[in-house]
Amino acid sequence: MGRNKLNIEKITLYIMIKRREFLRKLTALFTIIISGCLERDKAGTIEEKNISIREGTPMEKGLRSEVYLVKTNDRRTGIKELFKYFDLWDLSGKRIAIKANYNSQDPFPASTHIDTLGTLVDALKEKGANLVLAERSGMGNTRKALEETGVMELAKNKGIEVIILDELKSSDWIRIRPEGSHWKKGFLFPRLFEDADAIVQTCCLKTHRYGGHFTMSLKNSVGMVAKYDPENDYNYMSELHSSGYQRHMIAEINTAYEPEFIIMDGIKGFSKGGPDSGTLIEPGVMIASRDRVALDAVGVAVLRIYGTTSEVSRGGIFEQDQIARAVELGIGASGPDEIEVIPINTEAKDICSKINNELYGEKIGKV
Repeated sequence: MGRNKLNIEKITLYIMIKRREFLRKLTALFTIIISGCLERDKAGTIEEKNISIREGTPMEKGLRSEVYLVKTNDRRTGIKELFKYFDLWDLSGKRIAIKANYNSQDPFPASTHIDTLGTLVDALKEKGANLVLAERSGMGNTRKALEETGVMELAKNKGIEVIILDELKSSDWIRIRPEGSHWKKGFLFPRLFEDADAIVQTCCLKTHRYGGHFTMSLKNSVGMVAKYDPENDYNYMSELHSSGYQRHMIAEINTAYEPEFIIMDGIKGFSKGGPDSGTLIEPGVMIASRDRVALDAVGVAVLRIYGTTSEVSRGGIFEQDQIARAVELGIGASGPDEIEVIPINTEAKDICSKINNELYGEKIGKV
């Protein structure tokens, strides 16, 4: 009887030990699970940012936006000439985010010419800048587009970082809600652009047959924002392209950042069709400015000189939806009188004169 009692006590003690061990392990497991969930929640949090829009141009009275134009078919020479008008030494030792135009893997002028990107990278690295190129393609796989256009190889050879925006996690985005925006949920903007010391953009000269009417520096900013919300898979690009306010929404994206400068490669362009293919024109120009509105206005003038779509030809240049909305948002020049088009070589004088005529609405002969 005593032996049975002892055995029962041993069994009871064993069960109690196992129960405590089980509970301890269960508690540890629960802690790990909760900790993991908290980390995922933390990683999945998208910061919210409201932007108050100050109506009207941010330019000081009497200050004009300078747009520099060089007539050339040599990208390296053209860009180097344009850079003489920008103080690149201010970028020495800084983190510079580059936004080029790789909406698809189609060759220039659908995408940024590799020589344009290479020359831009060389000039910035020469001044000691730390570079990152960030891209999202709208017409295909971004990584494949960058591989097929030679960007990944160039980045490897020149030692620059490449960020595929489609692959960013939730915590890498900021939800931007501009005041009075046409975006239903705002839009997601990469934190890497927010954190950069400066943003440099290079765009192409094209029309846009999917509702944008033209795609230059303002429209190139669409490739900065998320297509899908990583938290709920909301499709921002479906909203954009199905909206009757598409061109207004394009302009609204540009409230999220201010570029150091923009280079437009207009050696060739699409005067109709676009953005991936279209009617080819060869203006033979490289254009640069700090003002996206002024730059795009000059780009539209170039398209009109060469003969373009009815949408791009209609009305005054500053009546174009993208430009008009950008002016309302204070992004740049509010009219042609606030733009100074500067030819930086003798060969550029003729087309600069024609651009000014288009900006002010005068009738001129087409090329």
